[in-house]
Amino acid sequence: MTHSENSENSSVKNPGGARAVRPPRDRRSLRADFTASLVVFLVAVPLCVGIAVASGVPAELGLVTGIVGGLVTGFLPGSSLQVSGPAAGLTVLVYEAVQTYGIGALGVLVLLAGLLQLLMGVLRLGRWFRAISVSVVQGMLAGIGLVLIAGQLYALADAEAPAGGPEKILGLGGLVLDTARDSTAATALAIGAGTVAVLLLWPKWRSAAQVLPAPLAAVLLATAVTAVLDLPVARVEVHGLLDSVQPPGLDEFGGLASLGMLGTVLAFTLIASAESLFSAAAVDRLHDGPRTDYNKELMAQGAGNTVCGALGALPMTAVIVRSSANVHAGARTKVSRVLHGLWLLLFAAALPGALGMIPLSALAGVLVHAGWKLIPLRDLRPMWREHRAEAVVLAVTALAIVLTNMFEGVLLGLLMAVVKTAWETSHVHVETEDPGEERPLRVTVLGNATFLRLPKLQDQLEALPADRRVELCLEKLRHMDHACGLALSTWEEQHNKAAARRGAAGPGAGDQHGKQHGEGTSSMIR
Repeated sequence: MTHSENSENSSVKNPGGARAVRPPRDRRSLRADFTASLVVFLVAVPLCVGIAVASGVPAELGLVTGIVGGLVTGFLPGSSLQVSGPAAGLTVLVYEAVQTYGIGALGVLVLLAGLLQLLMGVLRLGRWFRAISVSVVQGMLAGIGLVLIAGQLYALADAEAPAGGPEKILGLGGLVLDTARDSTAATALAIGAGTVAVLLLWPKWRSAAQVLPAPLAAVLLATAVTAVLDLPVARVEVHGLLDSVQPPGLDEFGGLASLGMLGTVLAFTLIASAESLFSAAAVDRLHDGPRTDYNKELMAQGAGNTVCGALGALPMTAVIVRSSANVHAGARTKVSRVLHGLWLLLFAAALPGALGMIPLSALAGVLVHAGWKLIPLRDLRPMWREHRAEAVVLAVTALAIVLTNMFEGVLLGLLMAVVKTAWETSHVHVETEDPGEERPLRVTVLGNATFLRLPKLQDQLEALPADRRVELCLEKLRHMDHACGLALSTWEEQHNKAAARRGAAGPGAGDQHGKQHGEGTSSMIR
């Protein structure tokens, strides 16, 4: 048994007096976990259903992923209080995959992503996800949030959204005109807007929010209003749990020959892993229990996605909304998240007809609210003020996702982050020492000389007196790439030759010195 597993079975005390994690067999601990599991279940139901509908798959598949997240991933070690299930952050990518390759291929994509996560966990690569630039992750979530909001605005009015991100945004004007002319669409929009209003206002009513989570309260109110007034709005289509579960066949695996499908698998793997591990870091800050083992958590997520893929369900990640609800509800151990999966299973098996009463515009309102929360608005102003380059990376990543797709947008963001880091670390400057007219200027280059700073470095060197020989000193450089080394060697030789021709030194002295020092610089490059 590892230290983290062992510590989960012991009492953890915080010197500051914060809540401690009790032994699992403690009755108070079991009571707290039971209560927390009900809270998480109530939060999870509308989110699981809404994410499935927005992803273009039967609503029951969202519940299947939530069930697997509780009953499979919930049992495994990694993070004891983090809850897994379908995530809004993958909705756009799943929708694009289903539209491109078909719902039958979804299981293949998720299955392979899960196997890759298992492999990365075995290879102990989980900790490397902590090295991903935070601005890229925030930009990814912001881009997903913008595309999600743009798509769900159409669902608010029971309208079909265009395929691409730019098309969704450009079509919003026409959506407004169509909704104004159609009373049914206006009714659906009123239901969706009311759902968003309840989501915003319900948490302010603290006594009620402690009993009923805001997402469930909003969906229940919208469903009740729709049923009582018999409003003509679209509702969730019910297929049945067993009918919705369709394991992938051998024919679907043939699509892996295409680069596009392999790229989607890679995108599923990287984005789901990054979101899960960043969520784990956030959850660890919310409680005083055992810290997350990132490699084990990655393997737990991989096992869950492998099972989800085998069932043809949605991909899963650890989700911060359900995880924070679990912690704030007083959960002590992993029992709470396992029980939440059991409640989801009982709900899906015993009350499938209840899903058919939910208006689609209400679920769209839940996802508009979820998409808005993905955009890090509070962080933008301080980031722009203190780390402007990071803010630019965030904005470019988000915009690229909206204009292209998630995979290409994230790749562009990662590339920008690498270039930004290389630019910021490649500071270089020149110091000049004049030992006298008869001796060459001693020019010392300090810092990190890379090709990114070569134009600035050459401008500084060209500003030196053209009639004086120079002695280039590179010993104090922390780093010099080949491009800079070659450019500096060539510049010194040419400068000294020009100075010799001007007669600033004895005949041939500049050439000889430049040749000797140029050879010395070249040997340094080698």
